[in-house]
Amino acid sequence: MTWILAQQPEAGRASEQQEAAGFVPGQKRVQIDPAQVARGKTLFGINCQACHGQDLRGGDLGGPNLLRSQVTLSDKDGELIVPVIQGSRQAMGMPAIGLNMEDSKIVAAYIRSVIGTIGRQGAPPGKQKPPTIVVGNAGDGRAYFISNCGKCHSAEGDLQGVASRITDPKVLQTAWLQGGSLAEAHEGALVKATITLPTGEKVDGTLVRADDFLVTVKLRDSTIRTFRRDGNVQVTLLDPLKAHKDLLPLYTDKDVHDITAYLVTLK
Repeated sequence: MTWILAQQPEAGRASEQQEAAGFVPGQKRVQIDPAQVARGKTLFGINCQACHGQDLRGGDLGGPNLLRSQVTLSDKDGELIVPVIQGSRQAMGMPAIGLNMEDSKIVAAYIRSVIGTIGRQGAPPGKQKPPTIVVGNAGDGRAYFISNCGKCHSAEGDLQGVASRITDPKVLQTAWLQGGSLAEAHEGALVKATITLPTGEKVDGTLVRADDFLVTVKLRDSTIRTFRRDGNVQVTLLDPLKAHKDLLPLYTDKDVHDITAYLVTLK
């Protein structure tokens, strides 16, 4: 349980800490390595988020708002935050966290990266233009695409101009990972079902639900029908996104970045 830092510093020390850290409202902080920020965000999510919240403003377990903490606001290089993570405030309700010194500094760096976006002390983080996610190799992405996606998709066919239709690279990345733009609402992405009854009659529809005992489908006239799955009833399911779902656990981070970098070139 991670309770950090909202208590005010002891009397007489607040000005000393501010002077030592050089904090002024809206100050520009030293740029932090993005890799450190990313790892720090992960560590914070595992160890601190339950108490301090995803946005650092306090979580479900009652931890204080880190955006209003003089300690976090004044910290320059972990000198104030790290001791608290290591247990210096156990008597005040903040237990020591099971992080080594290096990971503690990385969490502190992540906290500073968020605080560095605020406009004045205690204010919510300001809006900033997010860094681009287009960091992959477009050539490698094209090669991967041809090898693994070329049977169903092509740059000259269904994906021609896709980067002009979906101009935000983040939205584009989400779309292709799902198997299409807004796949959940896309009629062509819905699972189709064919039920063959003992009489030989076939019922085609869109799958609503299926388990080991029943299968429910929606017919073209919007009628909902449910069939019992037994030895005399055959159920055939066709999932147009199966290939995408099968690939999801196989992608590396590089694959995802490279494919996105390639797709943004298809304008």
